Amino acid sequence: MFASIPSPSWSSLSIGPIELRMYGFLIAVGVVLAIRRLGIGLERFKTGGSEAAASIGMWGVGAGLIGARLYHVVTEWDRFSGNLSEIPKVWHGGLGVPGGVFLGTIVGVLRARSFGISTAETLHAAAPAIPLAQAVGRWGNWFNQELFGRPTTLPWALRIDDEHLPAAYESGTTFHPTFLYESMWTLGLSLWLVRLSGSPRFAGSRLFALYVSGYGLGRLWIEGLRIDDASVIGGLRWNQWVAIASIVGGLIYLAMTSSSGDSAEEVDVQQAATNGDR
Repeated sequence: MFASIPSPSWSSLSIGPIELRMYGFLIAVGVVLAIRRLGIGLERFKTGGSEAAASIGMWGVGAGLIGARLYHVVTEWDRFSGNLSEIPKVWHGGLGVPGGVFLGTIVGVLRARSFGISTAETLHAAAPAIPLAQAVGRWGNWFNQELFGRPTTLPWALRIDDEHLPAAYESGTTFHPTFLYESMWTLGLSLWLVRLSGSPRFAGSRLFALYVSGYGLGRLWIEGLRIDDASVIGGLRWNQWVAIASIVGGLIYLAMTSSSGDSAEEVDVQQAATNGDR
């Protein structure tokens, strides 16, 4: 057992004149894996493949980065209002997952339609791909020594270097590694959604609704551990309210589409997925 988890003493690598920041590198690795997973998902419908997945993924990721940064800036506006030059510096950290998923999904779906891929097919294929990218990308917070949780003495507690330590805590204080919790949660969610992807009960966009609710559930309790500055409304952090909305919204969609009232598009996706398992 670990006495604690150490934090990296470095957050970037210098390769000649190029400085490679681990935060951005890990996001890129997560994107590559997610695009591969998206391609596998699209192949089962025989409406797309690696070429379509790469295009959809890059458009979705580009929009997702913009959406994630805008979400972070808007929800932490006090930190940026007096220093607007910091807004585009994504490599310093500061991406809001809800904004990234929202805008990235919209643009990804629109791009998929140019390949003749339906919205339901795209969302079904993207459901396990998005949390896979999140599982890898969260490790960037470890390298940046940011977004950790409350103090704890658990064997897997996280050590933070003094220069990254909040002023209210003494040197040597260890914290909940919330980056690790969220990485494990989203990886488990991705694997679970892959397992359910062939089930008629979760055909089409129903699988994506399950992702939205599943991610919201994990984010709700993990966000409650974090001690970084955040807007608090009614005793809960802003992102906790977003997580609750995600849980409720996903469950409502699943309930509304659980009967014979499913759309024709969802039925077609269900048939394609079933045929793809034979």
